[in-house]
Amino acid sequence: MPANSSRFSNSSYLNMKSKVLITHSYFLYLDPKQWKQAQPYAPLGTLVAAAVVREAGFPISFYDSMFAVDNSAFKIELQNKRPNILVIYDDGFNYLTKMCLTNMRGACFEMIKIAKQFNCKVIVSSSDSTDHYQDYLNCGADFVIKGEGEETLLAILNALENNEKNHESIDGIFFKSNEQILKTKDRSVMKDLDKLPFAAWDLLSIQPYRDMWMQSRGFFSMNMYTTRGCPYKCNWCAKPIYGNRYNVRSPRKVVEELKLIQDLFNANHIWFSDDIFGLKPGWVAEFNKELSQENIKVPYKIQSRVDLLLKDEAIRDLANSGCEEVWVGAESGSQRILDAMDKGTSVEQIAEATLLMKKYHIKPCYFIQFGYLGEDWSDIQKTLSLVLKMMPHDIGVSVSYPLPGTLFYEKVKAELTVKSNWTDSDELALMFKNTFPKEFYKILQRFLHRSFRSEQAKLVMMELLSDPSKISMAKLKKVASYAVHKPVSILNSKRLKQFEAINVN
Repeated sequence: MPANSSRFSNSSYLNMKSKVLITHSYFLYLDPKQWKQAQPYAPLGTLVAAAVVREAGFPISFYDSMFAVDNSAFKIELQNKRPNILVIYDDGFNYLTKMCLTNMRGACFEMIKIAKQFNCKVIVSSSDSTDHYQDYLNCGADFVIKGEGEETLLAILNALENNEKNHESIDGIFFKSNEQILKTKDRSVMKDLDKLPFAAWDLLSIQPYRDMWMQSRGFFSMNMYTTRGCPYKCNWCAKPIYGNRYNVRSPRKVVEELKLIQDLFNANHIWFSDDIFGLKPGWVAEFNKELSQENIKVPYKIQSRVDLLLKDEAIRDLANSGCEEVWVGAESGSQRILDAMDKGTSVEQIAEATLLMKKYHIKPCYFIQFGYLGEDWSDIQKTLSLVLKMMPHDIGVSVSYPLPGTLFYEKVKAELTVKSNWTDSDELALMFKNTFPKEFYKILQRFLHRSFRSEQAKLVMMELLSDPSKISMAKLKKVASYAVHKPVSILNSKRLKQFEAINVN
């Protein structure tokens, strides 16, 4: 792997002896929806941290829990490697780890307890451990990192190597001292992301990822990042790792790593897992030039905001650089709800951005969120109407999910006494009192999905009727799916109306 300069390089680390095992606590098997979808992405943040630790001179090994069904293989790894220090470092770029699912929390607690059987010092870095640091420390973790983790992780490792007992000078940690939990001051975020080494891709066993992608989708997608953080302030969005700051890698560094990934793995597709891709003015145009100079053309998908996708030149640059799919937080078709969320976008912008992306043959995809405080049936109808009128390429439907550190959480936290996290990403439980009961939102999610899929099937059928030369097996299967989706959509519609009638009365 080519070297890449970093402020983490320090020859004084080279004689350090502590062995470090780095892993993460996302188990695909414990998230049934994601296991069924079979589109796994590597723990990118974990591999970046591993690269930083290795570059600093520590002997490291990596254990990937992604495809494990339990912690038995992890225990064997500890037996074989005998590390002095275990680092459980979750991927802060993946929205699934940001969701703080209790299945993964339980798996992480078990990992901590197993590591303690081998007398390991345990360091944890994740969204969930930042929010629930007391639980992780009480479970046996020695340190919980809060916020951006690489510099803090090295500071902890250095302190342990030097057998330092006083850790209050290490910024950005929670730890126990004399059974008292202490919190140090926040660490400043990194501004120059180019100084970070590339992710330690060589430590990853890529074949299970490739096999699952090829079996489920027929192509292989890998993940990268170009930025950290998001400057926008939607009041339900938690940012425990990177916060509201927005820092960017240079297009040159991104293309260098993309070239490396292509040379190593020959991926067919890239997901840039940034919260907001290409926000910095001129970044996408420069990225496009760098790609052209290296003769790289690989399709990719991103996440963005509709108010950033309203200019022809911006969409043209995205399309020319290989962007084929953009996920936006449409959230709602009701302006009243968007305003309540502090979203900072409008329903008109959602429609305008959708049409502009379609003009340049980029697939617009919507994140939809039901159940925000005060949402009533008229708001829901507006959202359903927006989706079925604009017909994006795909949708992801969820319900409002309060996470610590958000204004939304503060408004409903008094109601989160029994349950405050989902077990897995498909639970979709509404954990606070709202206009409709939680059962309603499950039916609503299914109704929108079925209605959307049946409308897609109808559009494909009309296309084939007008131009039979476009017939393919995939399109025929899409048309045939209408017979499945439409009846279920009708059934769910009737059930929704029953809830509506009860609510009105």
